[in-house]
Amino acid sequence: MSATPPGPVPGPTGPSLPVPDGLVEAFWSYERALMADDVETLDRLVARASTTLRGDAAGLLVGHDQISAFRRSYGPAPRRRIVQTHVQVTDPDHALVVAVTELERGGRGQQTQLWARGVDGWVVTAAHVSAPAPALDSRIWRVVGDPLVPGAAGGPLAGESLAVKDLYAVAGQVVGAGSPAWEAAAPVERGDARVVDLLVEAGASVRGIARTDEFAYSLAGTNHHFGSPPNPRAPYRVSGGSSSGSASAVSLGHATIGLGTDTGGSIRVPAAYQGLYGIRTTHAAIATHGLLALAPSFDTVGWMTRDADLLALVGEVLLPDSPGGSHDLVVVPELLGLATPPVRAAVEGWIGDQGLVVRESWPLGELDAWRRAFSTWQAWEAWQVRGAWLAERLDTLGPDVRGRFAAASAVSRAEADAAQAVVAGARARVRELVGDRVLVLPSAPSVAPLVGEDLGRVREATLALTCLAGLGGLPAVSLPVTTSDGLPAGVCLVAGPGRDRDLLALAASLAG
Repeated sequence: MSATPPGPVPGPTGPSLPVPDGLVEAFWSYERALMADDVETLDRLVARASTTLRGDAAGLLVGHDQISAFRRSYGPAPRRRIVQTHVQVTDPDHALVVAVTELERGGRGQQTQLWARGVDGWVVTAAHVSAPAPALDSRIWRVVGDPLVPGAAGGPLAGESLAVKDLYAVAGQVVGAGSPAWEAAAPVERGDARVVDLLVEAGASVRGIARTDEFAYSLAGTNHHFGSPPNPRAPYRVSGGSSSGSASAVSLGHATIGLGTDTGGSIRVPAAYQGLYGIRTTHAAIATHGLLALAPSFDTVGWMTRDADLLALVGEVLLPDSPGGSHDLVVVPELLGLATPPVRAAVEGWIGDQGLVVRESWPLGELDAWRRAFSTWQAWEAWQVRGAWLAERLDTLGPDVRGRFAAASAVSRAEADAAQAVVAGARARVRELVGDRVLVLPSAPSVAPLVGEDLGRVREATLALTCLAGLGGLPAVSLPVTTSDGLPAGVCLVAGPGRDRDLLALAASLAG
């Protein structure tokens, strides 16, 4: 569809202010560059200032550098043509241009641009773009209902809505696991996963089935086939995986409870990246019947909410009673030091607000070996449960997950046995170190990376922190904090096995 102007840009609303020379030409140069994905021309036509603005439904970009980086990673804009243009000239060097667009795929949108005449010609100093909203955002949801499954009347969760990670069985649906190939071959489920059943019986209605990274083997939320679910608290940054769809659904207000899983951090990471409350439960505290496994030694049920009270209320439905214990908080400087300076400062600020917190150095010289053993044993188990199906289908996976499963297929029995021995020793040691107290550490070492950023190092750095609760089989609750630049991060509370309800009560009291 052509970007050719349908006619001259109409004149200004005031009769004494004609359209300035060069403005129309600059406008159409910008439009042609947009359709051609000519980022060099777009860079030139956007004001090189820290105050330049570009906004859309995803969020606001501030400054030429942010806008340029977004444009280079975004790719071609949707094909469209301009059907109306209107100009308001404020003075000979400034004008507002509003254009109505008609998209090739259907529907109409608008773009509003504030233009200023500079030394080298006209440039955009602020822009806002709107496009027709999709009927279903397939980055977030695979299936949506109104509701998909109604909750029982009168239960403690009546009125709440549930986004179910696409690993749990929902009667009448298939489990897609974030993989089109798996979804195409999956049978229709006859019943609900046990945890889904309990939540529905308690009154929560299933809003829909939310996207996951393929087979939950990721921490990023960047599904190769369906795209990255949006992160409304940190626009243009990843949502965090693998419970990415559930997290975004809650963050956007599509659902109040995001049901997910946590094997290596898949609740804690998206909760931190999106400013949510989240819990990874004690290993085996909640039945995993009807849950598609990744690595059974580490897989746990978890969920996310926008407030701590609802997080705890879900726990009252799903969790057994806690054995009780101390709420004494302990901070390990070596673990805090694994976070980036902005996240470390945000966690330190939270710690400072809590009053008496014990700082204690732990012997963590084996932490890197523990992380490697965690990853090796996780890979071995992942290949045992999925390898038979994937062996001839690795090419159906996105590059990141394909690489992990390919590496998993190469783990030998001897390497797996050695890793399992380290994991067993680490589990005992982590439980001993945590003891009867509550460990405080960052939920993730950094804020959410930008979409398109290399995530390999981020994953390894993240696992160094998140593997501790996984190795120990321990409950962990993530509470939201904010960095000095306004980005979400997380404080993680980890306690002894079975103390899930204690942690939820503590989180609710600290949030209040």
